[in-house]
Amino acid sequence: MLNKKLLAPVIGLALLAPAALPAVAAADGVKVQSVEFVGMPAPSTPDEMAKLYTTASLQVTYTDGSVRSFPLTYKTLFKSTDKVGGTIAGVAVDAKGNPIMDTSVPNNPVPFVSDDPDSNSLMKIDGQKPTAKGGNPLTLITHYEYITNNNAGKSAYGVVPASMSRTTIDQNKKTGELVATDLHKIDFSGVDGLWIPCNGSLTPWNTHLGSEEYEADARAFEADPTQTYVGPFAKAYYQDDKKTGNPYAYGYLPEVTVKADGTNSVVKHYSMGRFSHELGRVAPDQKTVFFGDDGGNTMLFMYVADKAQDLSAGTLYAAKFTQTADDANGGAGTLSWINLGHATDAEIKAYIDKGVKFSDIFDTADKDTDGFSKIKTYPSGKTEWLKVKPGMEKAAAFLESRRYGAMLGATAEWNKMEGVAANAKDKKMYVVISYMEKGMEADTKKADPVDDIHMKKIKAGVVYQLDLKGGVKDSAGNAIHSEYAAATISGLVAGKDLAKADERGNTADDNLIANPDNIAYSEGLRTLFIGEDSGMHANNYLWAYNIDTKKLSRILTTPAGAEVTGLQSIDNLNGFSYIMSNIQHPGDEMILPDA
Repeated sequence: MLNKKLLAPVIGLALLAPAALPAVAAADGVKVQSVEFVGMPAPSTPDEMAKLYTTASLQVTYTDGSVRSFPLTYKTLFKSTDKVGGTIAGVAVDAKGNPIMDTSVPNNPVPFVSDDPDSNSLMKIDGQKPTAKGGNPLTLITHYEYITNNNAGKSAYGVVPASMSRTTIDQNKKTGELVATDLHKIDFSGVDGLWIPCNGSLTPWNTHLGSEEYEADARAFEADPTQTYVGPFAKAYYQDDKKTGNPYAYGYLPEVTVKADGTNSVVKHYSMGRFSHELGRVAPDQKTVFFGDDGGNTMLFMYVADKAQDLSAGTLYAAKFTQTADDANGGAGTLSWINLGHATDAEIKAYIDKGVKFSDIFDTADKDTDGFSKIKTYPSGKTEWLKVKPGMEKAAAFLESRRYGAMLGATAEWNKMEGVAANAKDKKMYVVISYMEKGMEADTKKADPVDDIHMKKIKAGVVYQLDLKGGVKDSAGNAIHSEYAAATISGLVAGKDLAKADERGNTADDNLIANPDNIAYSEGLRTLFIGEDSGMHANNYLWAYNIDTKKLSRILTTPAGAEVTGLQSIDNLNGFSYIMSNIQHPGDEMILPDA
């Protein structure tokens, strides 16, 4: 049996790299012909299962016939419990920027510190001053998704406000080595705080696009506020026991812009809809955005901004899925897009500031009733009968995007829709379904309002590809003003469930993906990186999938129970390439097979 004591709490923001781009290593006139990741075996001993490590490499073939191998290394930048420039990286802070204290153990107050780092955006800011170390100055934005437990061992998930940090990074000009020199917590007081920031992305215009997932059910909150985290969250964030909070203030994409002087600004994009934002990924046109919507009975959304590089106003669409295939790779289907409406951030923020409630937007019934739509979607997961009140269509579309989308006929059966990545050259988006089950299976009991998706269960999950093109019209026949609208979706990389656990306790094939979550794509390497969040593998892995050769290579293994998060692929940053990857909660979700 694996000894849990072997698991060191390695929660790092890390660098996985052959630091120099392979092209740099080529002789004059010689070019890179192909690249291939040479994978590593799965850990086989208790000591290996308790470690974060890689023995993989990148093999590069050049046009002169020569071949070179670049070993991968994993180097920790810092842990969420570390102080960087005097600030604890993962510390939770209130609206005034002060640490939120854990007083669960009498006479021993300590600050809440996250053990769950997620999204990374490593970026270069033009005009930024050099660090004291003399290297290239870079900036790293990092999410701290939640606090697992308080000091007394009780769950603090959702109760303690989450945070982001802005870290100055020194990049060695010769080696590409990264060193964190100072860290500051990002101020979200101007946007009501930050709610469960999961994954995120770097926009084409060099800003960080964050997330707020698992939005609170505003209907449940109105009926009984104690059934959501909104109240405890607001009390902790404002350090005020009288605060009740507002569920409609959370569930959006925050955008962080870093300035040349090292400071930053923050906005929330209310016009991009409110749902369980895993992340948003911007297409190459710099105005079309696709999202992960994490949870059960969720929805596929697309947003088209009015202007490139400006996400403050646009049109939100929800997808209707028509299935065309069901196979071991995840099946396929076509997508039609339902226009939910157009809004600006300011218009939707005005509803929030007025204190609009669920009952201000919808009338409800408790059975089939003329004029009411029968739906089932997250966050309630229950069958509901709803009717939008006159004049509240815009509020419904952007504050209750999933409910309103389901009322208009969009498919609300996706399950655990997580990471999203963009392939610019081939005009594709990649979207993860971490667990293909539940709402995505056929409704054999005929209990749900609709049954658009009826796939064979693949609990180990699937990475799908969306084919993007221009000239697409919405379901009403109106033009969608984007050259990157998705018309079809099909399975690309799938896991394989096992009929019974293997000798290591795996319930999914250990040589294929299991429960993919974070994904990132490298244009230069033609490679899709896939990180796991699985209880079906004894150890979670980071995989490299070559989209041309279809080769899947294991390139990193985490300590048993840990999750791969914060995945970012960077092809060229001052002449160096990086793959950023964190781990969360090592030892928390362990399979413990008998030896």
